[in-house]
Amino acid sequence: MTDIASISSSDARRAARNVSALVFASLISKGALFLWQLWLSTWLGAYDYGIYGTVGGMIAIAGSLASFSMGLIVIRDVAREPAKAGKYWTAMLFWQTALALLAYIALNGFAIGYSEALRGFAALAGINLFVDLFGNMGHDLLLAREDMLKTSLVEIVHIFLRIGLALAALTLGFGLLGVYGAAIISGILRSLTLVYLNFRAGTRPQFPFDRAIGRPLLVNSAPLALSAFLSLAYQHADKLMTTGILGETVTGYLTIAFVINFGVIELFSTTVLVAAYPLLARYYDDGGNSTFGFMIEKLALYMLLIGWPLALSLSIFAEDLVSALFGSAYAPTAGILSLLIWYTAITMFGNVFSKGLLIQNRQRRLLALRAAGLALNVALNAILLTAWGDARGAAIASIAAELLVVVLLLRAFRASGCQFRRLGAGAARLLLIAVPVSLIMFVVRDWHFIAALLIGISAYLIGIALARVFNDDDWDLLYRLTAALPGGTVITRYWRRDVELNW
Repeated sequence: MTDIASISSSDARRAARNVSALVFASLISKGALFLWQLWLSTWLGAYDYGIYGTVGGMIAIAGSLASFSMGLIVIRDVAREPAKAGKYWTAMLFWQTALALLAYIALNGFAIGYSEALRGFAALAGINLFVDLFGNMGHDLLLAREDMLKTSLVEIVHIFLRIGLALAALTLGFGLLGVYGAAIISGILRSLTLVYLNFRAGTRPQFPFDRAIGRPLLVNSAPLALSAFLSLAYQHADKLMTTGILGETVTGYLTIAFVINFGVIELFSTTVLVAAYPLLARYYDDGGNSTFGFMIEKLALYMLLIGWPLALSLSIFAEDLVSALFGSAYAPTAGILSLLIWYTAITMFGNVFSKGLLIQNRQRRLLALRAAGLALNVALNAILLTAWGDARGAAIASIAAELLVVVLLLRAFRASGCQFRRLGAGAARLLLIAVPVSLIMFVVRDWHFIAALLIGISAYLIGIALARVFNDDDWDLLYRLTAALPGGTVITRYWRRDVELNW
């Protein structure tokens, strides 16, 4: 049994504060962006929204080349040696400016195979590769200092400004042109703000370029960048291939399902893992600290705890949800969403071990795993989209590829304190709960889908308590984290455990 009390008081409070700030920012900014993108689908229509989704996939993939995943290395290293922040900033400026130019050229070259309208919007949207460059550097440096509050506030303001400008442009009749123009303007203001915050905190680029930092940064980032490129390539391959094979309108149906799934991952997985990343990096200690493995195991269990009910609910009620939000115009999206949501649940679980391998400096292994996933995804997309003529083939391809990656991740990851048998026992209990909960929701569904959803969630929570999914260590960890959160003392007045709160 791992002693969770080994986590220091200052680290626990800092981690709780970081999670609180990022979760709060995500619930507001990413939640607003999520709702905006869904609403945008009804404004633009399936064809234009298909262009929007395809260009978004291209930009995401090109962005992985421009950033070269250096931010993750910088966050890890600057968190350990804050005095070198300025030298790392200079190295990022040198490398990422050149990489952004290459990414923009590659983006426009790839877009040649698509329609004229899509090529034009890709060229316009690609300007953000340069605009976001400086903002992302400033964001990563602030994260390394664990200054989550400032970064969270900037992200909230940025998203609402972007939405407001885009809404104004759409109202004036500028269409997709206005949407991309709003992204460029708001991105410029975000970058200026984040750079200013770093300058104000005393962090500035330190010239000349330090080869002792710059060269290892590029070399160490390369496997991770290739892994990110491959990950994003197979994450967006469905949209890119669907547009090429079935056209923009079908891609519009697929894009809505993708936005819903991406929003769930961002809100419930990425946010927590980004906040926990510096703490996990400190506790890794070259593999000798069992606290690192213990935390990875518990994060994986919590992702399963969240992923199961989300996948079940959206899979069962996809038709009702799509009909209520988008009407009959997007009816084909329901069948896609009911499948693609399982990709989301699998991804949330696998992302924990991806972060674990990164902290263990095993980027090359991640590269091999992502390459295998991309190969399977592209092959299945080519077969299923062509044979079926239906975007549901893209969803099945994504599920199969992600399952392969997760299996390989579980085989590759090893850490003291992480017990897969214990994790498997918790996962099995969750599965046993899921079966009767699914039956309950199916039975009640014809009455009203919202009532069925609420009843299903209630049954799931009761099942967790009765099946003892959480052991004493899990509850003690949750209790300590709750007590460390802002306002946690109010909760612990009513929820009491025999635990000494030294955090």
